[in-house]
Amino acid sequence: MRHSLAALLCLLLAGCGSGAAGGGQGSASLWITRDAGTTVLYEGEVAPGQTVLQALRSRADVETAYGGRFVEEIDGLRGSLASGRDWFYFVNGVAPDRGAAEVRLRDGDIAWWDYRRWSGEGEVQIVVGAFPEPLVNGYGERRDTVVRYRGPAQREGAEAIGRLVEARSVEPQDTPVPPGANVFVVAEGPDRFVAEAGSPAGPYRLTFSGDAEALARDPARYRFRVRVP
Repeated sequence: MRHSLAALLCLLLAGCGSGAAGGGQGSASLWITRDAGTTVLYEGEVAPGQTVLQALRSRADVETAYGGRFVEEIDGLRGSLASGRDWFYFVNGVAPDRGAAEVRLRDGDIAWWDYRRWSGEGEVQIVVGAFPEPLVNGYGERRDTVVRYRGPAQREGAEAIGRLVEARSVEPQDTPVPPGANVFVVAEGPDRFVAEAGSPAGPYRLTFSGDAEALARDPARYRFRVRVP
């Protein structure tokens, strides 16, 4: 009985019961930013196979609340009810539906922590700052991606994006999208890049206007951005 109670208490603590840190093959990325990615505090690699919280603890001083399930402070930067700021995290640009002690990183994943205002802002489910994620690894289930373009002038840019994300097809906008597939839309107009998702698991819809060929050549050009503009 005493052993059972000890095991139960262990499961309630951050990272405990989630397996040993590391142990995966390859590498994952850890980003720590503030103010919707305006300031980068840390960018580096971590071992896959560990939870997002374990990865964070391996690179920063962390304080948690609610039995380790809520990150309250990272490297002295603390959430505040008075200022309406807290730490939020994304995996491959997607806000997960579980705590960071429950989400395990895979090879190629990006764990991104951002300290920002929540007061007066809508919920952010998906961002563009990790592109070409979430179209490559996604969150949970990997889905096919298709690319659609608004007009002939966007075709070459759409084809370049299609090669980057290994799209299942690149077709005009009125071509039906297969059920459950992610879609990247190349539109016309000035720079604008937004992402939408019905749920963390997808499918995801990214709409980009601007120079899509330049984006394909440099996928990190909008790194750490929530949306553009």
